[in-house]
Amino acid sequence: MHVREIIEREAGPFISVEIIPPRRGGRVEAFHQAVESLLPYRPRYINITSHAAEVIWQEQPDGTYRRRVRRRSPGTFGLAAIIKYKYGIEPVPHLLCHGFTREETEDALIELHYLGVENVLALQGEEKYARPPRPDRTVNLYAVELVEQIMGMNRGIYLDELTDAEPTNFCVGVAAYPEKHYQAPNLHFDLLNLKRKQDAGAGYAITQLFFDNRYYYEFLAKARELGITIPIIPGLKILTKRDHLYNLPKVFHITIPEPLAEAVLQAKNDTEVQAIGIEWAYHQAMDLLNHGVKNLHFYTMLYTKPLLRLMEKLQLD
Repeated sequence: MHVREIIEREAGPFISVEIIPPRRGGRVEAFHQAVESLLPYRPRYINITSHAAEVIWQEQPDGTYRRRVRRRSPGTFGLAAIIKYKYGIEPVPHLLCHGFTREETEDALIELHYLGVENVLALQGEEKYARPPRPDRTVNLYAVELVEQIMGMNRGIYLDELTDAEPTNFCVGVAAYPEKHYQAPNLHFDLLNLKRKQDAGAGYAITQLFFDNRYYYEFLAKARELGITIPIIPGLKILTKRDHLYNLPKVFHITIPEPLAEAVLQAKNDTEVQAIGIEWAYHQAMDLLNHGVKNLHFYTMLYTKPLLRLMEKLQLD
């Protein structure tokens, strides 16, 4: 089932989550434990992150450095199949522009189509490793181009002219940024990019994490004024470590509200920080629900215990 259909079908509040594949060589059991811990709360869909290759410099015995290129967390498509067929939940694997050619993207979409996966999240991705494509290959520079490629395949249009090509059937989600994308010169410019992704065929958007609901409400109002009508799902994260005060703004270009930051700084240890983070997320979630939001999306990675404690407090049906 398409995520857009799930959103339109559900009458009451529900959750979705994002998880990350285990690091290369990691235990897949950690993934199973994370998903199974969430089953009592019936997440309607689960996003699985994807990562492009990264350049890693390894020191050699002679003191020189060897350049290696590899993906730290492969396995997105395999985990998508497990989520769908073992757990009966709709998977949403991430597809990236950076680090992948359009030809590789087409192959990936064909594999997902064969697996029966019907949802993807189209992202530009981080430019950690931008390998130059071969002369016979092309790239998507922006998420809107990736959306256009996916929607083209939904119409049976492939990169090569194929006779009687089978159309795919993907629902495409995209990202939205209540505090604007860090590369955008201003919020209006960023909203226009979201409008372009909608017009290209995106069925819904999930926001970057935020800790102040006012950013979401203001963003949503401005989006509607511009004619953006697709569902915009709020993305939430539970702050669990003191280091999050510094790492989250640096990595995700978001703001930590002053009262939350002050409370975390006064905490004696990360156990207290986690309790503060859960309480903050609880008030955030309740405020969103009271404003009519149905779908709360949580960035959990593979660490679900804080979300489980939050769900006990929320007591959603």
